[in-house]
Amino acid sequence: MTLAQITNSVPLTPLPDVGFSVLRVFGALVLVLAVFFAGVWLYKNWQRFAAQQSGARSRLHILEAKPLGNRQILYVIAYDRQRMLVASSPNGVALISPLPESDAAETSPAPVPSFAATLSQVLGRKS
Repeated sequence: MTLAQITNSVPLTPLPDVGFSVLRVFGALVLVLAVFFAGVWLYKNWQRFAAQQSGARSRLHILEAKPLGNRQILYVIAYDRQRMLVASSPNGVALISPLPESDAAETSPAPVPSFAATLSQVLGRKS
Protein backbone atom coordinates (compact mmCIF):
# COMPACT_ATOMS: atom_id res chain seq x y z
CA MET A 1 0.00 0.00 0.00
CA THR A 2 1.35 3.36 -0.94
CA LEU A 3 1.11 6.59 0.97
CA ALA A 4 -1.45 7.99 -1.45
CA GLN A 5 -3.73 4.98 -0.96
CA ILE A 6 -3.50 5.27 2.84
CA THR A 7 -4.33 8.96 2.83
CA ASN A 8 -7.23 8.39 0.45
CA SER A 9 -8.70 5.59 2.61
CA VAL A 10 -8.71 7.68 5.83
CA PRO A 11 -11.89 9.75 5.99
CA LEU A 12 -11.31 13.44 6.55
CA THR A 13 -13.30 14.89 9.42
CA PRO A 14 -13.82 18.61 9.71
CA LEU A 15 -12.16 20.45 12.59
CA PRO A 16 -14.42 21.28 15.54
CA ASP A 17 -16.01 24.69 15.67
CA VAL A 18 -13.67 27.25 17.25
CA GLY A 19 -16.48 29.05 19.08
CA PHE A 20 -17.63 25.87 20.80
CA SER A 21 -14.05 25.03 21.81
CA VAL A 22 -13.54 28.48 23.34
CA LEU A 23 -16.85 28.12 25.17
CA ARG A 24 -15.77 24.75 26.59
CA VAL A 25 -12.43 26.19 27.77
CA PHE A 26 -14.11 29.13 29.53
CA GLY A 27 -16.72 26.81 31.03
CA ALA A 28 -13.99 24.57 32.43
CA LEU A 29 -12.16 27.63 33.79
CA VAL A 30 -15.33 28.87 35.54
CA LEU A 31 -15.89 25.40 37.02
CA VAL A 32 -12.31 25.17 38.33
CA LEU A 33 -12.49 28.67 39.83
CA ALA A 34 -15.86 27.92 41.45
CA VAL A 35 -14.50 24.75 43.07
CA PHE A 36 -11.39 26.65 44.24
CA PHE A 37 -13.36 29.52 45.81
CA ALA A 38 -15.82 27.09 47.40
CA GLY A 39 -12.88 25.28 48.97
CA VAL A 40 -11.40 28.54 50.26
CA TRP A 41 -14.78 29.57 51.73
CA LEU A 42 -15.19 26.18 53.43
CA TYR A 43 -11.66 26.39 54.83
CA LYS A 44 -12.32 29.83 56.32
CA ASN A 45 -15.77 28.94 57.71
CA TRP A 46 -15.32 25.34 58.86
CA GLN A 47 -15.96 26.35 62.49
CA ARG A 48 -19.58 27.18 61.68
CA PHE A 49 -20.24 23.66 60.46
CA ALA A 50 -18.33 22.04 63.32
CA ALA A 51 -20.32 24.01 65.92
CA GLN A 52 -23.64 23.13 64.31
CA GLN A 53 -22.82 19.43 64.15
CA SER A 54 -21.63 19.19 67.74
CA GLY A 55 -24.92 20.63 69.01
CA ALA A 56 -23.14 22.36 71.90
CA ARG A 57 -24.90 25.53 72.96
CA SER A 58 -22.70 28.52 73.62
CA ARG A 59 -22.74 29.82 77.18
CA LEU A 60 -21.38 33.26 76.26
CA HIS A 61 -23.89 35.79 74.92
CA ILE A 62 -23.90 39.48 74.12
CA LEU A 63 -27.17 40.67 75.60
CA GLU A 64 -26.97 44.29 74.48
CA ALA A 65 -24.57 46.63 72.71
CA LYS A 66 -24.69 50.43 72.62
CA PRO A 67 -22.33 52.54 70.52
CA LEU A 68 -21.00 55.58 72.39
CA GLY A 69 -19.16 57.27 69.58
CA ASN A 70 -16.54 56.61 66.98
CA ARG A 71 -15.41 52.99 67.56
CA GLN A 72 -16.45 52.97 71.24
CA ILE A 73 -19.13 50.51 72.38
CA LEU A 74 -20.61 49.34 75.69
CA TYR A 75 -21.58 45.65 75.90
CA VAL A 76 -23.66 43.74 78.42
CA ILE A 77 -22.22 40.24 78.30
CA ALA A 78 -23.64 37.13 79.97
CA TYR A 79 -21.72 33.96 80.74
CA ASP A 80 -23.99 31.34 82.33
CA ARG A 81 -25.73 33.43 85.03
CA GLN A 82 -23.00 36.07 85.40
CA ARG A 83 -23.39 39.43 83.68
CA MET A 84 -20.74 42.06 83.02
CA LEU A 85 -20.60 45.57 81.60
CA VAL A 86 -17.67 45.78 79.18
CA ALA A 87 -16.34 48.71 77.15
CA SER A 88 -14.60 48.35 73.81
CA SER A 89 -12.46 51.07 72.24
CA PRO A 90 -9.53 51.30 69.85
CA ASN A 91 -7.21 51.00 72.87
CA GLY A 92 -8.69 47.67 73.94
CA VAL A 93 -11.45 46.05 76.00
CA ALA A 94 -12.07 46.92 79.67
CA LEU A 95 -14.39 45.53 82.33
CA ILE A 96 -16.49 48.43 83.64
CA SER A 97 -18.38 46.56 86.37
CA PRO A 98 -19.87 43.19 87.16
CA LEU A 99 -23.67 43.22 87.16
CA PRO A 100 -26.03 41.27 89.44
CA GLU A 101 -26.61 37.64 88.53
CA SER A 102 -29.68 37.00 86.46
CA ASP A 103 -32.25 34.29 86.02
CA ALA A 104 -31.48 31.59 83.47
CA ALA A 105 -34.25 32.93 81.23
CA GLU A 106 -32.63 36.38 81.03
CA THR A 107 -29.20 35.20 79.94
CA SER A 108 -30.45 33.38 76.88
CA PRO A 109 -30.67 35.74 73.92
CA ALA A 110 -34.03 36.50 72.42
CA PRO A 111 -34.98 33.96 69.75
CA VAL A 112 -34.22 35.21 66.26
CA PRO A 113 -37.21 34.78 63.96
CA SER A 114 -36.64 32.86 60.77
CA PHE A 115 -36.18 34.70 57.51
CA ALA A 116 -39.32 33.17 56.06
CA ALA A 117 -41.45 34.31 59.03
CA THR A 118 -40.02 37.84 58.89
CA LEU A 119 -40.53 38.06 55.13
CA SER A 120 -44.12 36.86 55.36
CA GLN A 121 -44.78 39.34 58.16
CA VAL A 122 -43.33 42.20 56.11
CA LEU A 123 -45.37 41.18 53.09
CA GLY A 124 -48.51 41.09 55.28
CA ARG A 125 -49.17 37.36 55.05
CA LYS A 126 -50.05 35.16 57.98
CA SER A 127 -47.47 32.47 58.82
